[in-house]
Amino acid sequence: MNIRITHSWLLEYLDTKATPEEIQKYLSLCGPSVEHVDKIGNDYVYEIEITSNRIDTASVVGIAREAYAILNRFGIKANLRPILAPKPKTNDNHLPLEIRDDNRLETRVVSAVMDNIQIKQSPSYIKKRLEAIGIRSLNNIIDITNYVMVELGHPTHVMDYDRIKTGKLIFRRAKKGETLTTLDGKNHILNEKDIVVDDGSGRIVDLPGIMGTENSVVNDSTKRAVIFIESNKPQTTRQTSMRLGIRTMAATYEEKDVDPELSRIALYRVIQLFQEIAGARLAGQPIDIYHEPVKPKSLSITVTDVERLIGVEIPKKDIIDILVNLEFILQQDKDDTLTFLIPSYRMHEVTIKEDLIEEIARIYGYFQLPNNLQPMVYIKQPKEMENLFLYERKIKYFLKHLGLHEVINYSMISEEQIKANELIGQKHLKLKNAISEEIRYLRRMLMPSLIKNIRDNEGKEEKLQLFEIAKTYEPLQFDLPVERYKLGIATNTDYYDLKGTVDALLHEFNIDNYEITANKHRLLVDNSQATIKIGEDWIGEYGQLKPIYQSQNAVKSRVFLAVFDLLNLIKHINLYTVFKPVNPYATVKLDLTIEPSKTFTEINNQAYRSSKLLTGIEFVGQYENKITLRFYFSATDRNITEEEAKKELEKIKSTL
Repeated sequence: MNIRITHSWLLEYLDTKATPEEIQKYLSLCGPSVEHVDKIGNDYVYEIEITSNRIDTASVVGIAREAYAILNRFGIKANLRPILAPKPKTNDNHLPLEIRDDNRLETRVVSAVMDNIQIKQSPSYIKKRLEAIGIRSLNNIIDITNYVMVELGHPTHVMDYDRIKTGKLIFRRAKKGETLTTLDGKNHILNEKDIVVDDGSGRIVDLPGIMGTENSVVNDSTKRAVIFIESNKPQTTRQTSMRLGIRTMAATYEEKDVDPELSRIALYRVIQLFQEIAGARLAGQPIDIYHEPVKPKSLSITVTDVERLIGVEIPKKDIIDILVNLEFILQQDKDDTLTFLIPSYRMHEVTIKEDLIEEIARIYGYFQLPNNLQPMVYIKQPKEMENLFLYERKIKYFLKHLGLHEVINYSMISEEQIKANELIGQKHLKLKNAISEEIRYLRRMLMPSLIKNIRDNEGKEEKLQLFEIAKTYEPLQFDLPVERYKLGIATNTDYYDLKGTVDALLHEFNIDNYEITANKHRLLVDNSQATIKIGEDWIGEYGQLKPIYQSQNAVKSRVFLAVFDLLNLIKHINLYTVFKPVNPYATVKLDLTIEPSKTFTEINNQAYRSSKLLTGIEFVGQYENKITLRFYFSATDRNITEEEAKKELEKIKSTL
């Protein structure tokens, strides 16, 4: 996430003479990245990128803490100024308020009632700062809640006390189908996972941590208000916010687990500003419900560990100075060991000693660390995986030189692709949090993706020849899916081009003991497809996509597809050609034209059984319903005559 703060606002908590350019430079080197600085009037605005695990820096005070620790490392004097939010004094006018969280749905809730409120425009300094960072100024009351949220990094909320009517605020789970209208006028349907606040009568008056409701929002006639600050469970806030599509700054903070210890300080600061710029009075003691207060936690590191993990020797004094300036409290300094108390706002992401050492490294400066490559470590892979990587690379290299282009697709396909290829009957694993409808279902075959690749590239090249090596995922009940490596090939040329590619691949890797038989793949044309097997191992299949699926996938040209089981293919690869001595005797070639009633494999097998002089068969051509085959005859001990060869051909002809 990104935040924007002004330079003048930062200087309220950071005493330094550093220029905005210096702050940008040194913060970006060692802390949050200041993406740019803009001059607006007499002030400057910082645009700062906050890493998701450092929500403590998403505020003016958080950036001031970082700048204090970093600037001093570069010889620029800087000091932190304290947050001036004293405990408020109550008056005699007590307004009743009851807050209940019986099921402990929140981490902490603090609240106070304010009386004698005067709604008006905010002072110019608040108005200018809010508008400079992109927050529209509405009135002094609403502006205060936004101002404190950016200043301290904790969302704050205010409701009209008189519009609540019952004087009660009760946290509970929403009922399935229950609705509410948020302050932006939009209606939302809730479920049992959502947390709401109602007024004791069943009427929802707040969607905590996300957005207030229309029936409790402050308006121009508000005289009494409830300041309401809760520390929410981050998972619940995230789920509700995403499901309802309500993305507010408050939700962005709360879903990242804001420090609950900050709640009371934020409450006191809001009360202080209410009193200063709205003439308000505190009507009763503040309420604080804190189910499980944060327990102090310490971590120990050694100077030896710091040097070992960072790679440079950092003096103990520098280590202590860096961490103390980041508000880690030194508890013990004994020999080589240092023990630090972790500040509450860092407890969620500084949990092991390596986290502490990382803090030392970044403030010391990654740019100061030696630029040495770590020694390479070889991790021996199982033989199967080594073969996979080796042969995958060789297969890619070969197909590239055949003129095919490699494609890399997502492992997921869309519901549209499932419907276009009529795969609805197959069970596909569905992603719960897919970022797009295009990538929602884990694919069980490569063909839909390759068909889409042909469609998307039509018109760019006349001849498309593509291949992909990737996994498919077959679901299992109560277990992880079966992952299978597949090789897919797709072309828009013709069947013989695809068949030639398949034959060339098998020939290149010296696979010659395969059998090609008829196939029944539902996506492929019945009489234009085949399957390849070696013994009991299924190697692959190929054929032409049926016109119905070509149409449903909106592909203009014909599509020809081949898919191999990569591991089975690799199992039968032989990188070394078997030596066959050259026959010194003559070979007689004879052609035979027949009307085939058998597959080429069956013809081949029958022919070799019929003749001992047969050394090879070759397909020559096809005309209408007839094919022409060329037969090669030779002996290993003498030259045969053409008459002998013709007799052998007659034997073959009679068996066919």
